[in-house]
Amino acid sequence: MASEKPVPKPIVGPILHFRGEGNDRWRLSALFVFEGATEPDDLIVEGIGLPIPPRHVFVWRGRHIWRFVFSLPRGQHDQRISYGFPQRNAKWAVTVPGQFVSLRLAYTSSNGIHDADQVASLPNGADGMWAPLLRQHTERPYHLLLQGGDQLHADNLWRECAALAEWWRHPAPSRYAQPFTRAMADQAMDYFFDAYCATLAQPAYARAMASIPSVMMWDDHDIFDGWGSRPDPEHQCQVYRGLFAVARRQFSLFQLGAGIRDPLEQVWGAETATFSQGFRVGDLGILALDLRSERSRSGILGEATWKELPNWLTRFAGCKNLLIMSCVPLAFVGVGGIESFVSRLRPGSHADDDLRDQWRSPSHRDEWLRLLHLLADFSLRYRCRITTLSGEVHLGAAASIHGQGVELWQLIASGVAHPPLGSLATCGLRWLARDSERISDEFTLELPRFAETRRRFIRARNFLSLGFDRQNHVLARWHSERSPDQYNLII
Repeated sequence: MASEKPVPKPIVGPILHFRGEGNDRWRLSALFVFEGATEPDDLIVEGIGLPIPPRHVFVWRGRHIWRFVFSLPRGQHDQRISYGFPQRNAKWAVTVPGQFVSLRLAYTSSNGIHDADQVASLPNGADGMWAPLLRQHTERPYHLLLQGGDQLHADNLWRECAALAEWWRHPAPSRYAQPFTRAMADQAMDYFFDAYCATLAQPAYARAMASIPSVMMWDDHDIFDGWGSRPDPEHQCQVYRGLFAVARRQFSLFQLGAGIRDPLEQVWGAETATFSQGFRVGDLGILALDLRSERSRSGILGEATWKELPNWLTRFAGCKNLLIMSCVPLAFVGVGGIESFVSRLRPGSHADDDLRDQWRSPSHRDEWLRLLHLLADFSLRYRCRITTLSGEVHLGAAASIHGQGVELWQLIASGVAHPPLGSLATCGLRWLARDSERISDEFTLELPRFAETRRRFIRARNFLSLGFDRQNHVLARWHSERSPDQYNLII
């Protein structure tokens, strides 16, 4: 009697990635990390006659990444489809939206945690808002999970990678002339691979990733704090560029579900060497802009992306709503005065680069207005409502920019696991947001108060639910860790 082949040991997975919608089919991939080189069984998907074979994507230190790609037909109504390895008693399920059902989405950001002790005293501990999100998903399943950056918090690499810690001990600027060594590269690969596996194996997060297809973009902490906003000598040195290449490969593997040279139809920014992604599902468009790959102290998007951006927008012609994922808020209070003060007091500090990260940094003002004009023109020309989704500021909030017959809305959900902003900083933002602001001759910006509290900010960990009614209004609901636990806005 022939013996069964060895069963590979799963470390991570499944991670569901959304690959787009077309011809009334919901296209997905499921990513797994297995211990050992044994090829896993074919994936069995309900409603698909043939088993789905695995494709090998990557290997590191004996851990192999495998991907299964499949598409599911969309019926008239929602369908709960099971998939898995039934012969191994491993089974999961995903909800496929019906053709006549309005999409339901969840938006999260700032899942990475720098210090677990920070969150120990919070109501849901290190799980953050993932268990509440799963409860919502059980009651009324989400079709997509949009993750807006900082899914990983990679800042500890400077301490945990011995070669990098030694490099950092050298004084500036002499260390900037040093090469990115093989030891640095291997230790960084170890760090990122282990960090992704540990993060994705967190129980509540893992259940969400296995049952809701994700669209993920990155922000600085998926690389390391302040990437792109650090002083030029640091940003251009070989060690920083080498670390960026490692982080880029790991992001592609775990957050896109692809090898670095594995073309994906939804990655529209491939020709500009960025991870900007675009999707169209019926009359809804989703554009996730890569705001890190081309970033520098003086710019956020490179000219290659600026050249392509008008063409990307025209792909959404005919959409009623366009959701734009921007890791940092497009509409928020102006903190230019604070940035100028911090830059003089502590140039090159983490606070300095955090402030320079913002669209509203004085160094990015011209670029910010350029984007606002481009979006406003598209919205008016094609009669498409634009709503921006962002995180990064560790508060929940909403903002609007209006003028010349157009209104752009900004929804902020931050963070799903990272602790909220301190009370003193929040008070400062409340004072800055107290009045509407004329940001140019054409546009006015304001942050409305939430009806539930008469306050402008949600100072608690949170995530956002999004839906659409028959009139194509955006139905936004923030779910908070503290009372009140829900905030609502109709756009």
